[in-house]
Amino acid sequence: MKGVVIKNTGSCYVVKCDDGNEVNCRIKGSFRIRGIRTTNPVAVGDHVTISSLAPDGTAYITNIDERRNYIIRRASNLSKESHIIAANIDLAFLIVTIKEPETSTTFIDRFLATAEAYGIRAVIVINKTDLLDEEELQYAEAMRYLYSSIGYDVIMMSATSDDAARGINSILQLATGRISLFSGNSGVGKSTIINLLIPGAGLKVGSISATHHTGMHTTTFSEMFPLPAGGYIIDTPGIKGFGTIDFDKSQVAHYFPEIFRIAADCRYYNCTHTHEPGCAVRQAVEDALISQSRYTSYLSILEDSTESKYRKPY
Repeated sequence: MKGVVIKNTGSCYVVKCDDGNEVNCRIKGSFRIRGIRTTNPVAVGDHVTISSLAPDGTAYITNIDERRNYIIRRASNLSKESHIIAANIDLAFLIVTIKEPETSTTFIDRFLATAEAYGIRAVIVINKTDLLDEEELQYAEAMRYLYSSIGYDVIMMSATSDDAARGINSILQLATGRISLFSGNSGVGKSTIINLLIPGAGLKVGSISATHHTGMHTTTFSEMFPLPAGGYIIDTPGIKGFGTIDFDKSQVAHYFPEIFRIAADCRYYNCTHTHEPGCAVRQAVEDALISQSRYTSYLSILEDSTESKYRKPY
């Protein structure tokens, strides 16, 4: 039988089969170690083949179809292993906040670069604008201008205000008829937004730690939900950091559209944009044609590509 993985519960996977039935599935130990370097060899969004149902109603995933894309990050244990957030997606919505909690631009840029690397259109949603004072609103507007000027769709909204419908409608215009990933730090309001997009989804909504001003985990496992007007949303657990993996140093600039465009004017075709004379990118940073924060993020990903950084200690 064929189907799509719609939920990962940790110990098993829920597969929606082509006939519409949902089946609890497991994977065999040998499947886990078949050259797969990810912490989760099967991800929500995977198209899979499953075995016949056992007497207890479960089945085994026996094959994963080739993925057309995925969003991946380095596993949190700083090893060489990676974690696939979701597979076979059309859009990636990154939910960010200016405060309670604050989403760093480095986190945003790493996520965007990964989406670029795997050919996934990314959309930034700046949530909780109702919490911002005048200075913070100016910063949010500057962030919107920055990423819009690069070419990204940016939506500003407050999911808990009376004006939430405007942001929700903007998201629906993009997400309807597509498979969309929702990701971001814990506490940025993913669950609240999804509950507005899908009435009856009933996702738990968490609170912010008063001590650390960070989000408390409410989503434990990834799950796919159907949108009323068509399409699907993949809800994922909040993530703290976004370590990139398997990036070729020579290709990193390709995943920053504004850097890639200006790099054509560099003196050397293989310029790394770190120290070379005649580097158009570094000059553009000095001239404020490229954001300093984006350039800093670019350098941080180059550092990620250093083999020794994530080498396990002896």
